[in-house]
Amino acid sequence: MPMLSNPSQKYSAFPQVDLPDRQWPSRTITAPPRWLSTDLRDGNQSIIDPMDAVKKRRFFEELVRIGVKEIEVGFPSAGATEFDFIQGLVRSGDIPDDVTVQVLTQSREDLIRTSFESLDGAKSAIVHLYNAVSPAWRDIVFRMSKDEVRQIARDGAMVMRDEAAKRPDTDWHFQYSPETFSTAELDFSIAVCETVMEVLEPTPDKPIILNLPATVEAATPNIYADQIEYFCRNLPNRDSAIISLHTHNDRGTGVAAAELGLMAGADRVEGCLFGNGERTGNCCLVTVALNLYTQGIDPELDFSDIDRVIETVEYCNELPVHQRHPYGGELVFTAFSGSHQDAIKKGFEANSQQNDEQWRVPYLPIDPADLGRDYEAVIRVNSQSGKGGFAWVLEQDQGLKLPKKMQADFSKQVQNLADELGRELNADDIWEAFKSSYHVQTPDKHFQLVSYEESRGSDGTRLFAGTIAVAGQEQSVSGRGNGLISSVVSTIEDTFGLEIKVLDYSEHALGSGRDARAAAYLHCQSGGKQFWGCGIDEDVATASVRAVLSAANSAI
Repeated sequence: MPMLSNPSQKYSAFPQVDLPDRQWPSRTITAPPRWLSTDLRDGNQSIIDPMDAVKKRRFFEELVRIGVKEIEVGFPSAGATEFDFIQGLVRSGDIPDDVTVQVLTQSREDLIRTSFESLDGAKSAIVHLYNAVSPAWRDIVFRMSKDEVRQIARDGAMVMRDEAAKRPDTDWHFQYSPETFSTAELDFSIAVCETVMEVLEPTPDKPIILNLPATVEAATPNIYADQIEYFCRNLPNRDSAIISLHTHNDRGTGVAAAELGLMAGADRVEGCLFGNGERTGNCCLVTVALNLYTQGIDPELDFSDIDRVIETVEYCNELPVHQRHPYGGELVFTAFSGSHQDAIKKGFEANSQQNDEQWRVPYLPIDPADLGRDYEAVIRVNSQSGKGGFAWVLEQDQGLKLPKKMQADFSKQVQNLADELGRELNADDIWEAFKSSYHVQTPDKHFQLVSYEESRGSDGTRLFAGTIAVAGQEQSVSGRGNGLISSVVSTIEDTFGLEIKVLDYSEHALGSGRDARAAAYLHCQSGGKQFWGCGIDEDVATASVRAVLSAANSAI
């Protein structure tokens, strides 16, 4: 084949669906769909080392725990491992009464019979039959006519009907997939499904599940939604069918296609936790469910301990959940950018001060606590971070609420440290830098408080008398002022000749109750330069004294 000068000429745009009065764009999702996890089948067949029985059982139990009610547990005709796991699960009695297991089979008589045998003894089960219907498969893979493809579906449905009749103690449900639906002619897909329905005779009380897969995602999500709406409109006996979606992620829009498909009239979503599956994966059930959650809709799936779910998925699939994966990734609730950090910090502050039940924190579409995540990891500091980042970390880790101007002062120290280390700064890094910058709780200070007493003079002034270690040598000092802080400032000036002008002062409690401490901040000026001091102590007065000495240490 000759090389084309423009390789894109090998491809053509996917055709539009003739649906000028489409309704789905004006609809919204108002209730959760039925969910089917295909992790143990579609997900399992796409990993390097398929799960053994122990891993499949652990995964099954996790799916049950989070509330999935329909679980495709395997492909029983694939081999003894699959068959034995399914049959063992059924015989164990560990399938909850409100959970229905499902198995997949191609439309071949021997494979269908094997599938029913694997489910012997089940209280309730779904047998999922499929055959490909699109032109590429008909012409290239099978070399069959439309009538021949339709006959395959009819024959498979007849075997399903007969095998179910042999086992009346099980509550059987049937699912049919016109495989490769999204690249097939819509009217032909409807005709094949109609043929299957004629054999199985579903009713509104006992509907068939018709799964419409985007086996290979070939168009934008709006076209898939058009296909679903067209199918729902034109399917005879629509009230006797549950329309299920099985989207893949070849174009990176599997979740979007599923959401628009629900708007277009579908009832059910198939997929895997965190989007595992062939090639680029299946629709991610976690993402679709939590997208609903952020719109005020209970998805009826429990991801309140999402890290536990991730641990199970990573262990069983032996594949990592990407750090940027929606909702579950390690970094999705993390901000490094200074402007982002500042907005998030302010959002949390506003959220804690108001009684508004609505979640409104910039850059965080969902409350991390709803997923079992800690707030402490939301803001992280590197060379791209601004003052809001380390201020948040200090507040969360140490309880310190730095004045804004002090944040600006300390940001230079943090920036220099981040550039020097060339990595993300953790809470310990920031705390050590703060202590070093403002001489807090460090033994190598020039001025260090040993002890002091405060008293009031007959003229109303405050008297400070105490012991200060200067470069390690203790020295008795005293001074007078209008208040405690001014008396300490006078002591520094009179004793050591260091003039300090106080520009601003603030304080706050650290914690509450008996163990509460206090932090004091002092903005000062000396010799034309401005600097900050910080003092921390169990007593607010002593914290103020320490803040003055901290500022004096900064001044020298």
